[in-house]
Parts: sequence; C-alpha cells; structure tokens
Amino acid sequence: MGYSFTLDDVAYLRSEAGCAALSEVAALPLTPRTRLHDIERARKITDRFAAVVETVLLRRKAESKVDSAGDWLFTDDALQQATATPVAKHRARRFAGRDVHDVTCSIGADLKQLGEVANRCIGSDLDPVRLAMARNNCDLPLVRADALRPVTRGTAVTADPARRDSAGRRTWHPADFVPPLDELADTYQNSDLAVKCAPGIDFAVAPWADEIELVSLDGQVREACLWTRGLATQGVSRRATVLHGQREWTITDAEPDDCPVREPGQWIIDPDGAVVRAGLVRHYAARHGLWQLDERIAYLTGDAPPPGIRAFKVVEHGHYAEKALRALLRKHDVGRLEILVRGLDVDPNTLRKRLKLAGSDEATVVLTRIGHRPTAFLCEAVRVHESAL
Repeated sequence: MGYSFTLDDVAYLRSEAGCAALSEVAALPLTPRTRLHDIERARKITDRFAAVVETVLLRRKAESKVDSAGDWLFTDDALQQATATPVAKHRARRFAGRDVHDVTCSIGADLKQLGEVANRCIGSDLDPVRLAMARNNCDLPLVRADALRPVTRGTAVTADPARRDSAGRRTWHPADFVPPLDELADTYQNSDLAVKCAPGIDFAVAPWADEIELVSLDGQVREACLWTRGLATQGVSRRATVLHGQREWTITDAEPDDCPVREPGQWIIDPDGAVVRAGLVRHYAARHGLWQLDERIAYLTGDAPPPGIRAFKVVEHGHYAEKALRALLRKHDVGRLEILVRGLDVDPNTLRKRLKLAGSDEATVVLTRIGHRPTAFLCEAVRVHESAL
C-alpha cells in the first residue's frame, strides 16, 4: 500500500523546508542493507521523515516511467497507475488543438502531456491529496470533481478509471472500474471520449467504443485505449501501436488480412504483444509478406523478417518430444537456452531444468503446435535493424 500521504504532507513537501529535506534524504543510499540506518538519519533531518523517505523512493522508482520524476510528488498507488511518459505523449497527440478535460487526472501524468498539445486543458479528481500533488506536477487548471458529474462543456474527455480487485477473475466487468465503465460511457455519451484501460480488459465490456487501441512500449503491452466518436479513426475498430525507442509504428484492421497457412519458412516471427492482443496477427503478416504456421497460433513465419524486430532464424525443426529436443541441443552444444511456447502446455522453467544443458553455445527454441503435431524449432535469435533488408 505504501505510505498514506496527507494534505499537510504535500504542503510540507512543496515548502522550502520540505524541498531541503528531500534534497538531503535523496543523498542517502536507502538500499535494503542501509535502510534502517538511513531512516534514523532521516529522522534527524525532519519530523516528516516518513513522507520524505517515501517520496524519495517513489521518485527513484518513477525515473524509468515519468520524465523529470525527480521533481514530482507521487503516492505508491498513483505511480503504479500512472501512464509512462512515451505512452502518454502518444495518446495526447489525438487531442492536439482541442479543449480537453482529464476527469480522473490523479497526480497529472497524462494531464501534463495533454497540456503540451491541447488548446485548453483542465484536470479534475475526487482525491484531494492527488490533486494537491498534481498542482506540484502540472501548471494547469485543476478542480475537485466527480468524473460522473461533468463540470465542463464542449470538451473532449479523457479518463483513466482505477481498477478494483477482481477477486481472481480472469476477465474484467464494467463495475470493476472506478468510475464504472458503463456509467462513464453514459455520462459522456455526447462527448468525444477516450478511456485508458488495462490491456487485459475484455473488450466486450465496452461495446460503446468505436476504436480500441492496444499500445506496447519496448516490448511490453502497456494499455488499451477506448476511443469514441470524433477521437476514433473512421473505418478502424482495432489498432495496435508499437513504441520502441525512437521508433513507432501502427497497424489497424482496415488493412488487408490475406494470410495463407503454409510450411515453415526460414524465420519464425513472434508478433508484438499489442498486435496479438488487438487481434491483428493476420494483418501484420499480410503487411510483411509472412504466413501462419497454424491459423490458431500467433507465431508467423517467412523468408525475410520485418525490419526493426527481434526474429528467430530457423536452424532445425521437427516433431517436439523432450528426449529428441535434449539430443538436438547436445548436438548443437547449447548451454544457454531461451524457450518460447505457444499452443502447448509446457512450462519453460521446468523444461529447462529437465534438459540439463551443458554446452557452450546459446540458442532459442520455439515450441508450438502445427495442427495437432507438437513442433520444435531450434533458432538463432537476431535483432533485425531497419537497414538490414
């Protein structure tokens, strides 16, 4: 849960004395080995040592997620839900030149980026502590308000509902969000609305969404965004956007999906998770001249991999059986093995232990099913550069 900040804590952290304390505590290692000693030192620096120490630790955690995190204020929960800056920048671009209201602005991670491109921008939230932190993080108008009781007119609206504990369920329901998705959609049924959701959301809970976009950052699927009306792209209902370093590309269901099922080619391609989650594997294959090994499996194959990805050059392939795989790995002197699996009930970590690897080379094995036949591909993993093809 982390430390529970109060409004007095936030006021102190923004004060001259608080900034000085933050600077001193930031110089402490605060590692697991030094934590007790460092906290005792922090006690001597300030009476509000708990708030200061927590802020320093959260800023360190946020460095890989939020630009200029060293100046920000966070709560632990708010940081976990905050959008990574590259993703927030990407989503904000659809609001360029618009009047925008972020109705669940929290500490301001999305609001900050919206303010860079919007004509006018306002944020609101019910949590007074997060609003106070947002005032530190963003130089934009803020108001305390319930997302389900609109306080602006004529604006495009964006929301990032919090997720309740789904009690172990595999799928989400509209009521699992705060505010609930269906109530949010009803409230803004006449507005251009964008709703950020976890990528694992069951899209059936949002039949009102005109376009669903899955976004990945550096190989990890980060979010689904539900776009409506004027914010959606005409003729597109599904989109996958991949952000990797300075490279960005997107694919939609408006593109062709002509993709045959054929024998394995020279390469195995594992499409980005955003492409898979958006249901655009066939569209991706058609764009790059690839084909499927099996129509129910997301692995693709071809004789030339797309540029800018990590692909797997096939060395050998055949029927998968553990004994045969062990012999194949001994034959190629493999001692370090990456195991990728789709369509088979195989746990990579358990299998790796049973294989008893002892060689000096490294490889990747792709285990999958072609029809009803378990198949193993021994591969060399290759990062394909933009200029390689």
